[in-house]
Amino acid sequence: MQTHKSHAVDLVSVLTQLEKTGLLESEQAKLALQKLRHKKTSGHPVNQIATLKLKSKSLRNKVLTDELLSEWFADLHQLPYVRLDPLKIDVDSVTKVMSKAFALRHEILACEVTKNEVKIAVVDPKETGWESGLTHILRKPIKRVFVNPATLLRLQQDFYNLSRSMKGASGESFQNMTVTNLEQLLEVGKADDIDANDQHVVQIVDWLLQYAFSERASDIHVEPRREKANIRLRIDGVLHKVYEMPANIAGAVIARFKILGRMDVAERRKPLDGRIKTKTPKGLEIELRLSTLPTAFGEKLVARIFDPNVLLRDFKHLGLEPQTEKSWLRMSKQPTGIVLLTGPTGSGKTTTLYTTLKLIATPEVNVCTIEDPIEMVEPAFNQMQVHHDIDVDFARGIRALLRQDPDVIMIGEIRDKETAEMAIQASLTGHLVISTLHTNDAASAITRLQDIGVPPYLVNATLLGVMAQRLVRTLCSHCKKAVAPDEQAWKELTVGFDIPLPKLLFQPAGCDECRQSGYSGRIGIYELLELDSKVKSLVSEGGEVNPIREQALKNGMNLLRISGARKVAEGVTTITEVMRVASPAMELM
Repeated sequence: MQTHKSHAVDLVSVLTQLEKTGLLESEQAKLALQKLRHKKTSGHPVNQIATLKLKSKSLRNKVLTDELLSEWFADLHQLPYVRLDPLKIDVDSVTKVMSKAFALRHEILACEVTKNEVKIAVVDPKETGWESGLTHILRKPIKRVFVNPATLLRLQQDFYNLSRSMKGASGESFQNMTVTNLEQLLEVGKADDIDANDQHVVQIVDWLLQYAFSERASDIHVEPRREKANIRLRIDGVLHKVYEMPANIAGAVIARFKILGRMDVAERRKPLDGRIKTKTPKGLEIELRLSTLPTAFGEKLVARIFDPNVLLRDFKHLGLEPQTEKSWLRMSKQPTGIVLLTGPTGSGKTTTLYTTLKLIATPEVNVCTIEDPIEMVEPAFNQMQVHHDIDVDFARGIRALLRQDPDVIMIGEIRDKETAEMAIQASLTGHLVISTLHTNDAASAITRLQDIGVPPYLVNATLLGVMAQRLVRTLCSHCKKAVAPDEQAWKELTVGFDIPLPKLLFQPAGCDECRQSGYSGRIGIYELLELDSKVKSLVSEGGEVNPIREQALKNGMNLLRISGARKVAEGVTTITEVMRVASPAMELM
């Protein structure tokens, strides 16, 4: 178990220095000391003071956070300040520098190992008794750096526990792994310290889940190669390699995931799906959707992480503009008809769909869904899952739902003519149907329906509207910088539209908060096509994409890139990011 030893760095001296350097006033420092002594808190003085969330008048009432105080403390002792990013640390190399006992005793941690030096993170700048002996053993110069003490103590546990589990797992035999535990709720983050005889693979999976949750990952990838396997996390739409492990251990890790997801552990020749419901160390319930795929070097696993908090977000946080939101909700609250949401995989359709259904699902409304698979379990809906192995597909599922007295039916995806026909039948018999299609834009959804065999007159009779969406990365609020606008790039983005060039635009700079990427989080851009009489007449004439899009633009529809351009003008994202997901060339596809 992690313990806090009494620090040579004294709380009184740190508060005195804060007062001397002007970050705290005399009265603030006295009150802080009284409160902390009354609370009887432990740990490094920097972290103790941060818990009070004091505001510094000299910093324009900025709150003295862990990181701000850590940076100040490092500067005070003339040490470089480093913000440890677990994604960029080679766990195997840093844990070989010193033993766990040595690291814990001196409260230090190797954070970077190069040919010329070893960086050692410290929390007590004055303690140097360990340095000469370690330098002699390593035969390399040591560079001391200061980090957030709380982060150092946490990463000590994480890194050494993972290293021990990997060593222990290397000596295990996984040939006879059987399904011995089918728990639905996996409690992660409960074991702080690991005994050498513990279940090593269980600990590795536990670490991996905690790691993914803390880093805001949307997907976990376990990818086998010839001798090694890569662990990658998708964060804000971009994959980051976080670890490399022996292929046999990766196989055992995937088997552990399969056990937890109620999947057939013995079946490695065909793709499988499963799900896990788990809790973060903070107690937040999270669902993971598992998918395995046989590859040349063994099974590959992807675990998609669904945060139930997305259901609590409103459309403003998703990125919908007020007029688009108003029109979308108006269509979604109609008693009958079909509403479609389009976009590629990973464009945020599920989040928008569930947020919409959450608003619709009042006690007076029966919302039923048929999904493949159920993305997130929500008590407000009646959810049904497709089971191809027993011939329960979308079309059969809709037939069954029609006998359940539904008001709203959500269909996970319209993939074929039979599903489309059943969706139309449901809307014609007095139900609202909400579903998704995989098309590039809103106008293409109409031609897609006709391509799979839906007659134009049925499209006109049932379809209320189509909303297309994409996700763009948002600029990091801590480091984004204002720049003079690039007139040529703005013209390329807004070609065909008379949108004035903003006086200032923002570009990514990169800081510790965003791992030097310049981006943090994602937001949606949208285009909404409503079917009025003029659009319906074009559908009857053949439903070509360009005439439908042009008429929709006359009716006031915003294209995806124009929705993105407005986000750029607001300083939310960049032209490059919008052009990546919604360039003008897409409108010609």
